[in-house]
Amino acid sequence: MSSQLPALKLLDLIQSHRITAVIHVAVRLGLAELLRDGPQTVAKLAAATGADERALGRLLTALSTIGLFARTSDNSYALTDVGACLDGASEQSFKAWAFLEAEMLTKSWAGLLETIMTGKTAAQLMGLENSFDLMGQTPGNVAKFNAAMTDLTRLVTPEILRCYDFSGLSHLMDVGGGSGELLGAIAMQNRQLRGTVFDLPRCAEAATSHLRHIGVSDRVDFAAGDFFQRVPPAIDAIILKSVIHDWDDVRSTSILRNCRQALPGNGKLLLVERLMPESPTTNEEDRAHALSDLNMLRGPGGLERTERQYAELLAQSGFRLAAIYPAGRFNVIEAHLN
Repeated sequence: MSSQLPALKLLDLIQSHRITAVIHVAVRLGLAELLRDGPQTVAKLAAATGADERALGRLLTALSTIGLFARTSDNSYALTDVGACLDGASEQSFKAWAFLEAEMLTKSWAGLLETIMTGKTAAQLMGLENSFDLMGQTPGNVAKFNAAMTDLTRLVTPEILRCYDFSGLSHLMDVGGGSGELLGAIAMQNRQLRGTVFDLPRCAEAATSHLRHIGVSDRVDFAAGDFFQRVPPAIDAIILKSVIHDWDDVRSTSILRNCRQALPGNGKLLLVERLMPESPTTNEEDRAHALSDLNMLRGPGGLERTERQYAELLAQSGFRLAAIYPAGRFNVIEAHLN
């Protein structure tokens, strides 16, 4: 009799959407915050959330089987180290990302077949130019997206600071820098550094508020604009995190050429991006890159590129790839002007 293991493994993969749904309910109920100070009984959690006690108990059982909560005693549950990252106050919180995945991306991925058949993004299939235009039709979705990007940036930033030495720079511009999370952290570690967050006008309020809150607003400012049109002059270096993977080669080249025009002859370009392996395997990192690549295909229309593809894209834009610094699942790609 043949083994059932391959079939069971496939079944688990098919059903993996249930895990996203379970996590989504946990963050909607605020369970991580309720367990922040220690274990609680199901009864107390039910009273705090207004949930049905028996149904909540079954949810907590499921959450414990995926390692987010741990059953202690007296029908009580506690947070695990992984589950603590669902707490919105955690330094490594992914609460906002859970909302993005469950409430926006899951719905978008339901149309993946049409994208595969046509090569068009979800927005293009609806007659719009790109997914950011589509998202802009629902202000609540813009807020969810921005919060999720902050979650991801906060997680990646320590690795960026570990792998790359910013101490030799006097002025750094973060193009597409959103709320200033990354540049603010770089400025906090490098007290001599001045900086500029460059992004669309809608990001101004969040960025200026954040930079003021962390105490770097005297050295880091915000400039509004569209990187497809023009990038303001940069003194030392430009950094773009998770920007180029959003766009196809034509649009990416447009952004990079604008960056080149903004840099002095000895300026540096830093890209913080995933690097797709030439021959992906079944390990977790390769799988994450491949699924992110499909997310770019369905969403804004970009892609996760290999080192060779980045080198070619940079060359077409007037740069040469100088070095790559691994930063966890991401990399800091340094390029110089040709």
